[in-house]
Amino acid sequence: MNRSYFTACAAALGMAATALAPAPASAATTSPASSTACVVTPGAVSAAGDVQRTMVVAGTPPTVQDIGGPDAGIFPPGQVRIAGSTVITPDVPAPYTGYVSGYQVLDGSMYNTGYYFGADGNVDRSTLHRSLVGGGWGAFTFFDVTRFYPATQYGGEYRHQYALRSDGTLFRWQNNGRPDWANKQSAPGFAAVKSMALISQTRTYETFLANTRSGALYTIRLPLSSPLKPVVRLVRSSTWQKFDTLLARKCGQYGVVLLAIDKDTGQGFLYAVGHANGTSTVIQGLGQVKSTFKDPVYYRSSIIPGSEPQPFGE
Repeated sequence: MNRSYFTACAAALGMAATALAPAPASAATTSPASSTACVVTPGAVSAAGDVQRTMVVAGTPPTVQDIGGPDAGIFPPGQVRIAGSTVITPDVPAPYTGYVSGYQVLDGSMYNTGYYFGADGNVDRSTLHRSLVGGGWGAFTFFDVTRFYPATQYGGEYRHQYALRSDGTLFRWQNNGRPDWANKQSAPGFAAVKSMALISQTRTYETFLANTRSGALYTIRLPLSSPLKPVVRLVRSSTWQKFDTLLARKCGQYGVVLLAIDKDTGQGFLYAVGHANGTSTVIQGLGQVKSTFKDPVYYRSSIIPGSEPQPFGE
């Protein structure tokens, strides 16, 4: 890399802090949060297997800044089909300056991949490692990991893995900082979903915003109790079908800024989404992002564990 990745991350966090100042309570259901300086931090895996991280800034028009990479040859070319959110942390022993980790589906198997940055800010390829989680992932179309901080229930963080199978079954596993995936649950009925973006996290539920092949936009609230019983609400009934990937990040006290990517055309559009309230949800178009989005895989890139406030978009 030409500059320190974590210097760029610090700048991103500083910019986000401006946007994350509490909004008036009256704005919770009537308007999106102010988009000034709000950012989304997508990661991407190219067809060559390289990793790139960018920061999409909600300006007029929205702009893109590189904040890390490309990390060349992290994955075998053409094998990554799906990637969950990654976490990048600088809290590592010397001589390293940072660590990246996350889950990916390569062909039909799930792996956990990790690597360290050296003192020069470049990937130390001797630390690149990939561990097999398991097979049977060939039919899955979506995967993400949610992380909640702090979680006094577990003493640190708690995580959930979500995966959508092509037959419309949504799965959830629980992972409390251990390598195992526990308490597997599932719910049918989501075959029409193209993409999902995390927009809300609390100690009792997590919510995704999802678009369908017919163009509808829904919230899917997932209570953290057992059994898994999703609560689905319509937000919009049309026009969202072209987007292949949705990525969101907290913006203001009650809303999120949403990046919607159409990989067929390479276009990305940014939206400020107010606190979700069914069809009354306010969505403000911020414009087309001045960049090209044609990498085969996009995912959420979390900068430093626990540093990003939990979204409260629903």
